[in-house]
Amino acid sequence: MDTLLLSRIQFGVTTLFHILFPALTIGLSLYLVVIEFLWIRTKQELYYRMYRFWVKLFAINFGVGAVTGIVLEFEFGTNFSRFSQAVGNVLSPLLIFEVLTAFFLESGFLGIMLVGWKKVSRNIHFLATCLVATGTILSSFWILAANSWMQTPSGYEIIGGKFMVTDFYLAIFNPSMWTRMTHMTTASIETSVFVVAGVSAYFLLNGRYRPFFQRSLGIALAMAALAAPLQVYIGDLNGRSVTEHQPAKLAAIEAHWNTNIDTGAPFALIALPDAQTEKNIFELSLPHGLSLLATHSLNGRVLGLREFPRENRPNVFVLFWTFRIMTGVGIVYLLVMIWAFFLWKRGKLYDHRPFLWTLLVTHPLGFLAIETGWVTTEAGRQPWLVYNLMRTAEGTSPIPAGNVIWSLSLFLIIFAAVGSIYSFYIVKMIGRGPDVSSPIPLVQLPAGMMPLKEDLS
Repeated sequence: MDTLLLSRIQFGVTTLFHILFPALTIGLSLYLVVIEFLWIRTKQELYYRMYRFWVKLFAINFGVGAVTGIVLEFEFGTNFSRFSQAVGNVLSPLLIFEVLTAFFLESGFLGIMLVGWKKVSRNIHFLATCLVATGTILSSFWILAANSWMQTPSGYEIIGGKFMVTDFYLAIFNPSMWTRMTHMTTASIETSVFVVAGVSAYFLLNGRYRPFFQRSLGIALAMAALAAPLQVYIGDLNGRSVTEHQPAKLAAIEAHWNTNIDTGAPFALIALPDAQTEKNIFELSLPHGLSLLATHSLNGRVLGLREFPRENRPNVFVLFWTFRIMTGVGIVYLLVMIWAFFLWKRGKLYDHRPFLWTLLVTHPLGFLAIETGWVTTEAGRQPWLVYNLMRTAEGTSPIPAGNVIWSLSLFLIIFAAVGSIYSFYIVKMIGRGPDVSSPIPLVQLPAGMMPLKEDLS
């Protein structure tokens, strides 16, 4: 194992661990905005109690996400220093903008959001929640702008082996930026609300705090009803973008070897791709399916992997299956929401135990979709760091492989420890249940507040 492979593994492991936390904070922050808006609008005490419960989950995730994100930025210099030197003029401003416009906004108002209940009015507190939610989305905007530039570079010129910005607007709003930004944001919302739904289902199955978690589940499913079908549409737009700008990635994702000429390209539902023989050992496919998905035409032309030199092809097996896991989760969530709609129409949404068990079992799948989707995106760009311009092998740091082995081993130990501590506190916090009895701070008491009419326990 050489420095290149080890550096890729270390950066990949760090990214896959880190991405779990900001994905949940993005969706939870928006969920909290909805809850606090309802608290101000309806003056129902239940919404205040809901906010105080779910904000604890948000706070823990925010803290862990911030720490692991800093590690990622250091790895640009430690593992990919030559890449950092070459693209620093493009990516450094974007990462700095993320700190100045997003991280400062989040951290500046997080204190008010968490402990400002006795210090500020309800409206100011709601403003703080909105600003923190805005910060989480801005953070993902700048990170994805930088990553999307690596996928579809624009607004630059190469001078002396370095990428220099010629148009910041084109660099930021590169061809794949908006589709990838909306795709990731929607995935974060969908993942987060299904986590809320899963936790709520757990308490409903156990008969604890039923009024509280019925309301939590109802709001979560309402948000999921918007996110699930929207994600399918955005995924289609993202696929069209990949077809246009990264045809080798698309061909690898679909295990599509030969360019179709006279007939439409088939869509492989299941396949065992073999990169050595350049064919699928086994394949179950839909005729014309890939042409329809990629070009919205039954006979649309889709380039095959054989059109590209072997050294420029990504890993077909990895991309084929990670993409199908990601899309499979999206389909599962869409079917769950269709089921939820019919149960809601029949008035059995909160009492149908098979449905509640389904929510409990499937609620972690959103994280699996995000992980496999990120692998599809990043592995699909290989062997390039900057697509078609700079190879990954050209960007690694000139360090011995042993150095990376030591740091990777240390990271694995630390991540295991952090993950264990995180899981312990999350389970403990959720298991304790919501606080339904402590007094509401006087500064937060609205005129005509509607107190709880029933015992939430």
